[in-house]
Amino acid sequence: MGPSSLEAMEDLNSVTVGPLKRRVLERKRIREIIKTKLQRNLSCTGSKLKKTLTGFFPVVKWLPKYKVKDYIWGDLMSGIIIGIILIPQAIAYCLLAGLDPIYGLYTSFFSNIIYFFMGTSRHVSVGIFSLMSLMVGQVVDREVYLAGFDLNEDSTKNALGLNGTGKANTTLVNLKIIALNMECGKECYAISIATALTFLAGVYQVLMAILRLGFVSVYLSAPMLDGFATGASCTILTVQAKYLVGLKIPRHQGYGTVVVTWINIFKNIHKTNFCDLITSAICIIVLLAGKEIQDRYKDRLKIPLPTELVVVAVATVVSHFADLNGQFSSSISGAIPTGFIPPKVPSVELMPRVAYDAIPLAVISFAFTVSLSEMFAKKNGYTVRPNQEMIAIGFCNIIPSFFHSFTTSAALAKTMVKDSTGCQTQVSSVVSALVVLLVLLFFAPFFYALQKCVLACIIIVSLRGALRKFLDVPKQWRESKIEAIVWLVSMSSTALISVEIGLLIGVVFSMICVVVQTQNPKVSLLGQIEQTNDYEDMEEYDNLSPVPKVKIFRFQAPLFYANKDFFLKSLYKATDLEPFLEITRRRKLEKKAREKAAKKTDRVDETNGDVSVSLISQHIDFHTIILDCSCISIIDTVGVSTFKMVLKDYKEVGVNVILACCNTPVIDSLRRGSFFGAGDKDMERLSFHTIHSAVCFATHATQPVNDSSV
Repeated sequence: MGPSSLEAMEDLNSVTVGPLKRRVLERKRIREIIKTKLQRNLSCTGSKLKKTLTGFFPVVKWLPKYKVKDYIWGDLMSGIIIGIILIPQAIAYCLLAGLDPIYGLYTSFFSNIIYFFMGTSRHVSVGIFSLMSLMVGQVVDREVYLAGFDLNEDSTKNALGLNGTGKANTTLVNLKIIALNMECGKECYAISIATALTFLAGVYQVLMAILRLGFVSVYLSAPMLDGFATGASCTILTVQAKYLVGLKIPRHQGYGTVVVTWINIFKNIHKTNFCDLITSAICIIVLLAGKEIQDRYKDRLKIPLPTELVVVAVATVVSHFADLNGQFSSSISGAIPTGFIPPKVPSVELMPRVAYDAIPLAVISFAFTVSLSEMFAKKNGYTVRPNQEMIAIGFCNIIPSFFHSFTTSAALAKTMVKDSTGCQTQVSSVVSALVVLLVLLFFAPFFYALQKCVLACIIIVSLRGALRKFLDVPKQWRESKIEAIVWLVSMSSTALISVEIGLLIGVVFSMICVVVQTQNPKVSLLGQIEQTNDYEDMEEYDNLSPVPKVKIFRFQAPLFYANKDFFLKSLYKATDLEPFLEITRRRKLEKKAREKAAKKTDRVDETNGDVSVSLISQHIDFHTIILDCSCISIIDTVGVSTFKMVLKDYKEVGVNVILACCNTPVIDSLRRGSFFGAGDKDMERLSFHTIHSAVCFATHATQPVNDSSV
């Protein structure tokens, strides 16, 4: 290299690597950064206040620009259809949540209204969701059981104080453990648990948005979420199975719900209510037939078939006029009052009992909402703000918790229906809320005679899509064995242990798989593509020519403390040369050669010793190793030390080691670790921008580099 380039290396304002000159980025001091951010965030101006309000309530920005002629019919149609779908689902999913049906209607109404004001997605349908209902129901049943209520007993008084028709007396208990100033029945206590849980979940979501913790969702990989949802679907199916045959057995508390519940069902199978069994069979056949027709002729049908609503309406009429509850003891929904319950602050005393349970609820709720928002925004050509989505779903839980609602989330099935029926904006959510409001104000009492087994059928048939994931396992196994294993582990742990533990196991296992992949990455030796300056893996491609006397080694992962041993083993194996063993072998051969010479001459012949070493050195068929660092995104101090050790060890056996294709973060880490020597004086001899430039250098440099840099 010329003296001009060496002088450039010593320039304080730049770092020269070959013909390129690194820019020096001026980094602000931490104090200045904090001061600037505080000034920007704490200052208050008219324009900033307006921007904050429009950011917090996006409806203020898009509603004045609403194109009535273009959007109104699509929003009306999709809103009415979603409202019709919501009514039976809202009533049915309360079975999962262990609550009265009225609370599902409240949840569907308030969540749609709040998301209209605060959401940034035009298509997402936020409301009651089977997975959230299951997780809420597990907490509710546990706390109701611990409070001393009999889970087998049907209350004769609901949260409104209305008398039911059951024969059992209302169980009242003085809730001393939470220091309430009132006595509360089972249903009252259940909704108190649900609202406290929902309030905390919403608070967690808003805090995550404020603290910019949305990155947590990146650890919820798609295979893990799919496996988790499928495992939860198995749990939901199991929990609802007892209603299909009319068995009155309590929900199992603790781990292994799926296994224990099925054992209890078969133990009590002789108590099957044949009225419920026949009703369930008919409803499932009709619902499945409707779904299949919908799937087969979805291109011809302009709107989805309201199969659930038809089944609910017909089943309610039949149950009422045939008096199935009185004649055959079939379980029914019971009284569903009209109107709204006065708002109530969620119980602060109950919150410590459910604080930990709210964490997985908050994470899963915002993960599904944000992912669905981004998915449909990309599909329809607009953008959403994930942080605002977290705030929106957080307040969709916080505010409704004052109005006797439970945890909500975006739902894939209803969102797809909105998208396919012409939805343009969240005006459709207001229309859906108005449909639910009609039921709340006028039609709710008509569902009194609706059998619970019908609601269970609606829930189970809605799981059809998630349960079909089992059919995709062979295909997923062929595409990626690791992702298939993640799916299986997440699904199995969720179904066989518990939903919360399954989520934790799924996240941890998927992260372990990532770590294992970085610990055991693919390594390869490269050869030159004929008549080009490009190089590729000789195991993967034909017609590649190895560079004479040069080994080009590629390591396809970051280099850090966890995989540095694998890096060394792979390098030694690929080059078929481990320096330490080679040095030991040479020393033994030199010793034997000297001993043999000493027997002949009674002295050590230095010349013969040199000749022996020379002959031994010819065992190595290459003089340079080029480390292709193009796939090494980061390197820690242990990795830098590993590079320095490799450089030193191979130099001792007469082999040069040089680097190629290092990115700037790796170069900076190597410079900080003094890999290039004092003042980076050896940078131009040890680091090259391309593999070909390194090869050209290596073919003209057959002597080991100076060891001063190590």
